[in-house]
Parts: sequence; structure tokens; C-alpha cells
Amino acid sequence: MVSSITRTQNDINGGSTSKSDGLGKNIAGNFGLKLLALSANPLFGTDGIRGKVGDLLNAPLALEVGFWAGIVLRTHASQLGPVILGQDSRNSSDMLAMALSAGLTAAGIEVWYLGLCPTPCVAYLTSISNAIGGVMISASHNPPEDNGIKIFGEDGTKLPQALQAEIEAGLRGNISVAASVSNCGRHYARHELVKNYSEALKTTLQDVVNLQGMKIVLDLAWGAAVGLASVVFKEMGAEVICLHNEADGDRINVNCGSTHLDILQATVKQHNADLGFAFDGDADRVLAVDNTGRPVNGDYILYLWGRHLQKQQQLPDNLIVSTVMANLGFERAWQKHGGNLIRTAVGDQYVQAELLRTGGMLGGEQSGHILCRHYGITGDGLLTALHIAALVKEAGVSLGEMVDQSFETYPQLLHNVRVIDRDRRLGWKDCEPVQQAIAIAEAAMGDAGRILVRASGTEPVIRVMVEAADAELANHWTKELVSQVQQHLAV
Repeated sequence: MVSSITRTQNDINGGSTSKSDGLGKNIAGNFGLKLLALSANPLFGTDGIRGKVGDLLNAPLALEVGFWAGIVLRTHASQLGPVILGQDSRNSSDMLAMALSAGLTAAGIEVWYLGLCPTPCVAYLTSISNAIGGVMISASHNPPEDNGIKIFGEDGTKLPQALQAEIEAGLRGNISVAASVSNCGRHYARHELVKNYSEALKTTLQDVVNLQGMKIVLDLAWGAAVGLASVVFKEMGAEVICLHNEADGDRINVNCGSTHLDILQATVKQHNADLGFAFDGDADRVLAVDNTGRPVNGDYILYLWGRHLQKQQQLPDNLIVSTVMANLGFERAWQKHGGNLIRTAVGDQYVQAELLRTGGMLGGEQSGHILCRHYGITGDGLLTALHIAALVKEAGVSLGEMVDQSFETYPQLLHNVRVIDRDRRLGWKDCEPVQQAIAIAEAAMGDAGRILVRASGTEPVIRVMVEAADAELANHWTKELVSQVQQHLAV
């Protein structure tokens, strides 16, 4: 598989036959944005750069991001190679992908363009080839009018914050091009490489178990997985029923996918399916629905997969890494089996970093980003779905029964308060009335529950989460905290 992914030119700085010496350097000098209109807040959020297209996120910005990403990736690369570029189905993704490619080639970088594909496909192909990095154009679960830019290092993991800071320094005009860019790079369509990813998904399971006899419903959210998911599941032997299975930039994530399970739940029950899976727009996360139509979130997926790996003695220190959003019921049930749970900040990049730091093999988020380092290097919705389906097949019982025998979640209420002002949103910790309200609530709940208030890294909202063994207690303090955030921050 790896041998088929080869360079199409001899090196990255001499990629073009053009004699346009200094072209990249001249372009760098002529780029005029420098992001002077930005506030002092970082451009990169929890998962790359994300926002509404036409505001900050536009073609000129993408051009500059491509150029400076190319400069930074090349500077830190262990060898010369291309950058792999993919996108989801949003109407703006073509524009942003082409602008990014223009910036990358201006930096002397060869671009391998995959077209429509899941985010994990970019990460995987980057990791097994001689690519110096990867870029995915997607806003994940966000609505169609948003988009985003996710950047991966040469190992296929999310680009470290230090390198993101270098890219942003270039964007803001705080650094200059350190080395001459003597030639421009080339752009190549490499759509055939996506097949390598789909074959790798099946390889992790096909010698162990197949999915014959299973009826599975897939909600593909009009997004990046539409060309792959049904094919892979059918080739593994499953009978597949697909929802929202076309690339549609106007409808991606709209009332479907991992953020809207209603249609999937109804379809699973209607067809007496064994289970269902709902992906987000770029298919790096997934949520499940059991045979009764009941949602199965990332906490349950981690628990079930963790128990399987634990019994196989393939889970070092019985460790699962999750985030501050992981339910207390999950944590306490896992501890009863001798398990350890480490919490990180919200964001799969933080989970991934902690897994690498500790040597852990399984981690993820309640929202459906699941990372299993036995089989992949990043959150992968298709990989996770295949393995959960295989667990059900091997267990010989329904997913509903497996969930019933796992744990009960504490009532957990999550409310998003829209705060348009970015500075006010990111500076919420300095709001004294909100901080006082949080302190009072925490003192009142004690060990009976948890409170988490945070600014979203992907949307213009403050998230208020309260969980407690007593639903009335959780409801009371959720209302109180939401009221304080609305009054003092959402003005």
C-alpha cells in the first residue's frame, strides 16, 4: 500500500520546470493582509481555523495560510515531500482548497489534491507517505455557511500549537521568509489515493471478523464520507441502509448526522436494524444508535471498546483518556473495573497529546471523536464504527444489551449561550459575577456533581454543563448559571 504513494517530481524546491526564481519570495512580499484587523486572540482554535465564510475566512486568508503553512512545514520537515490536501462537501470548500493550494505552491510545495474525503483520510495518507504535512478543508459539525482549515504534521497528527503559532506569526507579518523560495510547486490531482485509506480501514478487521448478517444504517450527513462509508461496510459483509448519502454543500449537517440523530433513530427502528451510525461533516467522529433506537455516545463507545481491549490485555495501565465532558457515571463505572481515566481539555488534539505523553492506546470525546492507537493515529468515525459493529457481532448480543450492562449516566445538562463578541467570549473567566455564580454552585453540589463552563473553540458560544446524580439539582444550577452568562456576557 505504501509503495503506491510516491513522489511525482524529484524534490520540493525544484518541483516546477519554470525558471521563476524568487517568485515565492516576491509573492510573500506582496501578500498584504497580515491580519492587522484581527484582535490579539489566536487565529487557531480548538480544531484549526474555523469561522463563517466571507467574514474572516475567505480566499485571501486561505492563500496566506497556505503560503505560511508551506514555509513552516518545509522548515521543520525531516525530508522533502508534498502536502496532502482534502476537503468536505461545503460549497466554499473548492474555493478555499484552491486558494490554499496556490499559497502552498507559492511556497515551493508540491500539492497532492485528494478532493472529497474524510479528515482521517488526509491524516492517514500523510502518515504513511513522505508528505511533510496535510491540510483538510472542513468545519466538521458546523453549519454549511461555516468552513475551516485543519493542518497536520508529517506524522499525520494535528499540527502542534508551537507550529501553529509560527504560521500565525507569518500571517501577522511578525516574521519574514527565512529561506529563498526559488521555484513554485505543482498541484496534482491524486484522487486515487483515497482508495488506500478505505483498504486500510478494512485491513484492521477483515482477518478477524466480518459483518455478515448485520443490518446497519449509516447517516452520512451529506458530507465527506458519502463516497466511502457504504462501500466499506458492504465489502465487510453488512447489509447497509444509507441516509443523506450525497455530497451536498447546502445541506451538510443540517438536521442530520452526529448532531441530529432523530432520523437515524427512526430508521433503525423502522427497518429492525442491528444498529446505526451517524457521522459529522468530515467523518472524524461518530455516534451510534442501538437496536432500540437509543443514542450511544462517545462515553459508551469508549467504555465498550475499552472493556474489550482490557480483556485482551491490550490497554496499558487500563487507561482511557477523555475530556472534561466525560460523564461521571462513565468514570466511576470504569474505575470499578480497575480502570484509570485521565481528563483533558475539550478537543481531540488534547486527547491525542495525552495519549502520546502517557503511552495510552484509547481515548476520545463524548461527542464521538474516538482515537484507538492500535489502528489509527487520529479520530476516525469510519474506523470507530467498523470496530463497534465488530464488537457487537463478536459478542453475539445486541448493542442495546451491551449498553444496559455497562453503566448509567448521571443527568448531564448542556446549554449553549450565544456570545457574538469574540473578545468577550474568550475573556469570560474575567467576568466576576459569572465566576461567583460558578463558585456558589460548586460549593452547593460538592461531590454530588460537576460543573463545567467554557468558551467553545469552534462556535461563538459559551457552553454551560452541569451534571449531578439528582436531575433536579442539575436543572436548578444549569438555569442559574445560564442566566448569569446571558446577563453578563451575551449582551
